[in-house]
Amino acid sequence: MKKILFAASECVPFIKTGGLADVVGSLPKYFNKEEYDVRVIMPKYLCIKESLRSQMKYVTHFYTDFYWRTQYVGVLEMEYEGVHFYFVDSEFYFGGPWPYGNMYEDIEKFCFFSKAVLSILPLIGFKPDIIHCHDWHTGMIPCMIKETHNNDSRYNAIRFVYTIHNLAFQGNFGPEMLDSCLGLPYYLLDNGNVRFDGGISFMKSGILYSDKITTVSPTYSQEILTSQYGEHLEAVLNMRKYDLWGIVNGIDIELWNPKTDPEIPYHFDKVNIKSEKLKNKLALQKELGLDENKDVMLVGCVSRLTWQKGFYLLMEQLDALCAAPIQLVILGSGEKQIEQKFRELENGNKGKICFYQGYNESLAHRIYAASDLFLMPSLFEPCGLSQLCSLRYGT
Repeated sequence: MKKILFAASECVPFIKTGGLADVVGSLPKYFNKEEYDVRVIMPKYLCIKESLRSQMKYVTHFYTDFYWRTQYVGVLEMEYEGVHFYFVDSEFYFGGPWPYGNMYEDIEKFCFFSKAVLSILPLIGFKPDIIHCHDWHTGMIPCMIKETHNNDSRYNAIRFVYTIHNLAFQGNFGPEMLDSCLGLPYYLLDNGNVRFDGGISFMKSGILYSDKITTVSPTYSQEILTSQYGEHLEAVLNMRKYDLWGIVNGIDIELWNPKTDPEIPYHFDKVNIKSEKLKNKLALQKELGLDENKDVMLVGCVSRLTWQKGFYLLMEQLDALCAAPIQLVILGSGEKQIEQKFRELENGNKGKICFYQGYNESLAHRIYAASDLFLMPSLFEPCGLSQLCSLRYGT
C-alpha cells in the first residue's frame, strides 16, 4: 500500500481562508483506500472550532531548538471522514485568532511548522512514500529533507509532490533565517538553489527540490511559464517544465450539494430550484439585515480581499454599484484598506449592502445558495472553485 502525507497550512473543516483548504480537505478521502493510505498534517490553530479541537487525541510531545529559543512541539491526531489527521501544536506560533498575520511572522511560523514535520515523522509510526506539499508554507520541506536527512534511512526514500495553488504568494524572506530558522547551510544561498531576489524563497525551493510539480489547472500550468504570469519565477519553472503538470481542481460534490447541505435552510435540486432558491434568498436577506425583497438582484461575493482578486477594480465602480438596483453581500478578509472601504460602504447603505469581515464557512454556503449572481473580479485566477460552487447552487 502506498503511503502519502499531505502537508499544508489549512484544510477544511478545520480552518479555511481559500481554495487550498478545500483541496487538502477533500482530495485525500477520494483516494482508493485499498491502494493508498493518505494522511494530512497541519498546524493546530487555536482558532479551530472547539468542537473539532476537543476530538483531537494527544500522541506525543518534545522540545526543539528553533531560532534562539527552545520550543514545545505537541502532536495530536484524529480521524475525520475516514482520513487520518495529525496536528502540530504550539500555542506560541498557532495561538492567534487567525491562521495568518504579517508576512515576517508567517515566515517564522511556517519555518517552525516545516521543521516540526521533519521531527514528527519518526514518532508517529507512519513512514510516507510521498509527501505532498502545498503552496509556499511547506515549500522548504523537500529541501530540508534532501539537504540534511538524505543519509538517514527514515527519510531518504521519500519522494515529493509540490502543488502551486497560487504563484503570487511565494514566502520570500531574508537570508539570515536560512540557518537560524531552518538549520540549512549557507552554500544553498551561494549556489542559487534557494536564493531569490537577494533573499530566499519557499516557493522556489519547493519547485526545485520536489520530484513532481503540479498546479491547479492545465491552463495555469502553461500561463506560469510566461513572464506575464510567472511572478519572476518563470525561468525556474521552465527548468522544471517536464515535471510540471496541470490538474484541474474540482469541488467536493457531497459537501457542496444543495439537495442535502445542512448549512442552508431550504434544500433544492434542478426540479424545485426556482421556488426553494427564492426562499433561501429571503432567509439570507433577513439574516443579514438586508431589505427583504424577492425581486431585487442579490449579488454574492466570497473571497480573500486582496489585490489579486480584483477588488481595486471594484473600488472604481462602487458609486455605480451603490446606485444600481441590487443588493451586495461580501464575505471575506484581507488587506485593511479594502476591508475599511467595505465597512464604510455598508454603513452608508444599510439594507442594501452587507460586509461580513472574516471567514464563515456556514455563511458561505448560504450565500452561494441564495445569490442570483456571483461576483468574482479577479485579475487572474489559478482555478476558481467559487465559480464551481456557484454553478452547483444554480447561481
